[in-house]
Amino acid sequence: QAIFSMPGICPRCNTTVFFNEEKIAIGKHWHIKCFSCANADCHRRLDSGNLTEHDGNIFCRSCYGKLFGPKGYGYGGGAGVLSMDTGDRYKNGPPTSNIPATAQAHVAPQNGTVKPVTEKQPRWGGTDICPRCGKAVYMAEKKMGGGAAWHISCFNCTECHKRLESTILCEREGDIYCKTCYGKHFGPKGYGFGVGSGTLQMS
Repeated sequence: QAIFSMPGICPRCNTTVFFNEEKIAIGKHWHIKCFSCANADCHRRLDSGNLTEHDGNIFCRSCYGKLFGPKGYGYGGGAGVLSMDTGDRYKNGPPTSNIPATAQAHVAPQNGTVKPVTEKQPRWGGTDICPRCGKAVYMAEKKMGGGAAWHISCFNCTECHKRLESTILCEREGDIYCKTCYGKHFGPKGYGFGVGSGTLQMS
């Protein structure tokens, strides 16, 4: 014998929600038409990826940040939300920011002291950056050497562009060299790396 669950009650309009018109979020049953931001000035349609909850109501992240968050930061409000401030509170000078330095790049600082994230830095903190080309290095194309991760195509001598192996390279000031070029450019320091006396005579 089939067991049917009772229809839920939509917290927005307080009427019955049937299966074919149902959205479930924060443990409640909503009509699809009621599944929108509770801010009267917004009413943006929501989905499970862009909603937040406050006192049993659902909001889009932007409105949640404006209404309940710390000036909107971290709730999808971004610089647009912050720019709505008229600045009347700060007639005696700008406030000291309590936003972490890593976050200020995303909230359009006006003091110019925080540099925005550049393409040469890992966006999410997990990807190595190739010292040669400045681009992200992923596992399938990674070579380790000289204390850094390189693209296979970039893993060559700075001077002669000979392909290198991690066991036969020399490193100086972040650049990698074959042993011959290292000895040629840095004199006796290269001796003992297999370059021989012929190379030393050139210096």
